[in-house]
Amino acid sequence: MSRKRFFAWGIDQVMRIYEPQIAERKKRLFGGLSGEVLEIGPGTGPNLKYMSNDVKWVGVEPNPFMRRYLEAEASRLGINAHLIEGSALDIPLPDESVDTVLGTLVLCSVPDPSQTLKEVMRVLRPGGQYHFIEHVAAEKMTPTAYVQRFMKPMWCYCADGCHVDRKSWSTIEAAGFSEVEYERFHLKFPIISPHIMGVAVK
Repeated sequence: MSRKRFFAWGIDQVMRIYEPQIAERKKRLFGGLSGEVLEIGPGTGPNLKYMSNDVKWVGVEPNPFMRRYLEAEASRLGINAHLIEGSALDIPLPDESVDTVLGTLVLCSVPDPSQTLKEVMRVLRPGGQYHFIEHVAAEKMTPTAYVQRFMKPMWCYCADGCHVDRKSWSTIEAAGFSEVEYERFHLKFPIISPHIMGVAVK
């Protein structure tokens, strides 16, 4: 449990560096959301500030030590956030119960990304959307790819199961969505520079 407590504190610190680099992209991706929104793996709540006032936000988070950070952020923003302790592998919500699922830096760390996306599909209403931002594997034979391969075991241990080299775009494309659109980009962030962001429609 102490490792999870430390990770919650650590990710809160890391987000202070990460967020300024990604903020404009998140505004584009999350700014127009409305209705019932489920966030999987919301962590310390860095995405809450992009939500509009009419969003009904529910989060499913497996690490109980994230709660105090998220609740503090929700209180600061005046958002009525409902956080459920649970796993994205078995989302504790009914079938076809939400309009949008959003996830940032989630598929890198869940034990089974394909099962996670099956659950995303299950809880989305017909026509619902999955909005995502993920760091992904670097292109083969690049310096970043070599660094990812070398650092993977240590990174996975220290970052609560995060895999630096998952090809999450392929997993999303194979999940059965009717439409998938995404773009690739890089951040000035060691090891996890390559990213994708996009929208998939049920």
